[in-house]
Amino acid sequence: MAETLDIALVQTRTPATAAAGLVHVEPLIRRAAAEGAKLIATPEGTNLLEQRRALRDAALADEAADPAVAGLKGLAAELGVWLAVGSVLVRSGVEGDARAANRSLLLDPTGAVAARYDKLHVFDVDLPGGETYRESAAVRPGEAAVVADTPWGRLGLSICYDVRFPHLYRGLAKAGASLIAVPAAFTRPTGEAHWETLLRARAIETGAFVLAPAQGGTHEDGRRTWGRSLVVDPWGQVIARADHDEPCLVHAKLDMSAVERARGAVPSLLHDRDFDLPTP
Repeated sequence: MAETLDIALVQTRTPATAAAGLVHVEPLIRRAAAEGAKLIATPEGTNLLEQRRALRDAALADEAADPAVAGLKGLAAELGVWLAVGSVLVRSGVEGDARAANRSLLLDPTGAVAARYDKLHVFDVDLPGGETYRESAAVRPGEAAVVADTPWGRLGLSICYDVRFPHLYRGLAKAGASLIAVPAAFTRPTGEAHWETLLRARAIETGAFVLAPAQGGTHEDGRRTWGRSLVVDPWGQVIARADHDEPCLVHAKLDMSAVERARGAVPSLLHDRDFDLPTP
């Protein structure tokens, strides 16, 4: 297993259609590979971001027919890199359910899909500033957590709102994940308040590297997302970051032996105990 890993996080401001999404992200992925990244991670909604239901439904395709998915597979193969596509919004394929799947795809250097993960937790909220989100109306939640093998260790997959559910990350770590992806399109109010704190907590709790590529800025559908993509090491230290919302790359070189050191110093993954919950 390789001891070091050159990664790049791709921060984007994805447009509202998959064709435009591919045009937006492709130059950043090409640059990341040219600059030496072997694992390249993109944000949630890499293919498209559109919250207006009628326009979103018109833009959705099956995974196999989505032009961004096809283009990203081709890029992984052409560039010979692992590509952790934070998520694509595609038709769920479930009969009788018109909602989309919010799906992470891990592509290997041949362009094949090494793993799929559908977002488990969907975000429904009314924010004090007047913004309202009803992800459950548009997205069908997934059913299972996913880890996948890479040359650098096992990669646990998660998406955005999942980061608020620490038991998921503990499960990924116990399944052997030494890298955990948290691609996101965080809202600005919650991003400013919670983004970095949550990511550092998940790294500390799991003793894993956390890779968090994000959307940033004001999008075509009017949503405003918090960029600040970052990489957290297994001790909870931010080792690379963007300090803005603009499309960019965040590079880091990971010493994979840091995972064993962190888990050896604080072996909490070995110390679970059963306990009775208080009565509500």
